[in-house]
Formats: sequence, structure tokens, C-alpha cells
Amino acid sequence: MTAQGTQTGVVIALGSAQTLAWGSTYYLPAILAVPMARDIGVSTGTVFGAFSAALIIAACLGPLVGRRIDVFGGRDVLAFSSVVLAAGLVMLGMAQGAGMLFASWLLIGTGMAMGLYEAAFSTLAGIYGRKARSAITGITLLAGFASTICWPVSAYLDAEFGWRMVCFFWAAAHLLIGLPVNRFLIPRGTQPIPEVVNVPSGDAPADPADPRTFLMILLALVFAVTWFTSTAMAAHLPRLLQEAGATPTAAIAAAALVGPAQVAGRLLEFGVLQRFNPLLSARLAAMAHPVGAVAIIVFGAPAAILFTVLHGAGNGILTIAKGTLPLSIFGPANYGFRQGVLMVPARFAQAGAPFLFALLIERYGAGALLLSIALGLAGLAALLAINPLSTKEHA
Repeated sequence: MTAQGTQTGVVIALGSAQTLAWGSTYYLPAILAVPMARDIGVSTGTVFGAFSAALIIAACLGPLVGRRIDVFGGRDVLAFSSVVLAAGLVMLGMAQGAGMLFASWLLIGTGMAMGLYEAAFSTLAGIYGRKARSAITGITLLAGFASTICWPVSAYLDAEFGWRMVCFFWAAAHLLIGLPVNRFLIPRGTQPIPEVVNVPSGDAPADPADPRTFLMILLALVFAVTWFTSTAMAAHLPRLLQEAGATPTAAIAAAALVGPAQVAGRLLEFGVLQRFNPLLSARLAAMAHPVGAVAIIVFGAPAAILFTVLHGAGNGILTIAKGTLPLSIFGPANYGFRQGVLMVPARFAQAGAPFLFALLIERYGAGALLLSIALGLAGLAALLAINPLSTKEHA
């Protein structure tokens, strides 16, 4: 088997496992929050609060998971994530009150720390080193269909058998599909690391004078603002479009274009932009949401499709950038730990995004997009502050 053939097989395997992992965790509340809240006897806000707790625990555990992948490789971590996610989903399916609801999501959040993109990207960096960019793009292409595939499955099972059976179904899928795929179809290997680079850790404080510290701060800012906006749009996009003047039907139709636009953006990255420094891809993508948001604020409903397509395409490319930018700037050494550190503020921003944006929509309607425009421009400014010629010396 050729090296390319081997990488293609790993991308298909890991991309399939990521599709399952995202569809059964991150995208689950969108379908199950209402029936879950009704059956357990809590508000939907409580359900989303438990989901936010899962994101926070994932943020806290991210650096530890990344460090283990750096040292031992990611195969066993990803395989164990399937077991943890299955256990969390079984517990969720058995939940009878708020206490068990939160406990279930905390366990699921632990599995998310071990089994979502950060762990997958770190695994690929360990296997392929600096050549992992195309593999990272490949798995995001496949996992970009997670909502497209898993939302209809969850909705059908909920309608036919109830939300608890949905949880049990996805738990079984993790054990019967995710576990063997992660354990037997993904190489264990890690890249040889000639030296331990200086990254912020609990063992030694970061040196503020080290240029890498400044680069880490810039990337952390970029990831935090993009995750905030991505999560806020995922939770409120149809409502935002209606606030801008679109009818409910038109708003849903326009919002449905986000998924295909994400895939289109990733195909653009895979086919064209991959020839250039990933900073160029990230900068272009960071401009997309602010441009689209300005258009819909100025022109209203007629710009709804333009906004959703630009937002989706930009978000699709920025998802890849979360994996490729740290690899390009710092190299594969300590990639997993660094990725975990970079994602801590992003996960916290993600956890608070739906609630904060809901408050802004209540008060300002579509004007709430002024916040996401400002955040997008801040992220773009951070990316422009990174010199692509000077980053090589820090790798």
C-alpha cells in the first residue's frame, strides 16, 4: 500500500469516527433538548446549561489529553473516547433529574475532550508531522456532514421511539463502530520529537519575552472569537434571519445553506488554498462573516443567502485553520498539548455564546450581529499580526 493510500485510509476512518463523535454529542441538543427537558421536568435552558458544562470540562481536560497524545500517540485515546462517550450517552438516556442530567453531560464532555477535532488533529500531527495539513482538511470534509447525517437520524428515532432510545442508539454506535474504527484503523505512531519546545505548562511558566508566547496569545484570540461566533450562529441563525426581515420559511431555507457552504469552503482549501500558507486561508475566512453580516444589516432579508454562504464557507475554512495554523507555526513538537491550551478560551467562549447572543437578539434584533462583526475583525487583526515569514524560526 502506498503512503498516500495509507493516509487516505486513515482519513476515511478518522473522518467517519469524527462524524459519529460530533453528531452524537455537539449536535445532539438541537434535536433532543425540548423532549429531554419535558420528560425530565426541567427547562430547556437547564439542558443547554448541562451541555455548556460539557464544553467547559472538555476545555479543562484538553491540555492533559493533548500531552498524552504527544507522548503515546492518539489511537488509544480516541478508542477510549468511544467507550467514555458510550457510557455518558447511556447515563443520559437513563437520566431522571437535573443531577443525573449534568453528571451525564460532564461524562460526555470528558469523552469530547478525548474524541473531537483537537484530539484527531493531534493524532494526525503525530503520525504525519508537518505533512498533516491535507489529512486534517480531509477529516473536516467528512465530519462536515455530521449534522446533515446525524440530525435526521436523531429526529427520526426520537419521533418513533423517544429521545432515550436516541441516546442508546448512539451509545451502541460508538461501541460497534467508533471503537473498532479508532482502535484498529488508525496508526499509533508519533513523530520523533528532537527537543521539547517551550510552551506554557503547569511545570514552568511561559516566558513573556518568548515570541512563541505572543503567537500563542494571538492564536488563542482567533480561535476564541471564531468559536464564539460559530456557536452563536449555530444556535440562533434562523431567528437572526427572521429579525432581519426574512419569513420563517426563507430563514430556514437560507440557514440550511450553511452546511453545504462549509463543505464548499473546505473543498476550496483542499483544492486551491492548500498551495499557500494557511495564514492566507485563515485571513480570507476571517473576513467572510463580517462582510456577510454587514450586508444583511444594511440590506436585510435580500442578503440572507449571501450572509449564510459567506458565514458557512468562512467557518468551514477556519475549522481547518484551528488544526493547520499551530502545525505550520510551531511544528509537530508538543502539538497536542499546545492545541489543548489554545482551545481552552475557545471552549469557554463557545459555552457562553448561545446565552449571550440570545440576550443581544432580544434587545437589538439583527443588530446583535455588530458584536460578531467586531469579534471577526479582532480575529482578522490578530491573524494579520502574525508574520508568515517569521513563524518558521519558532517551529
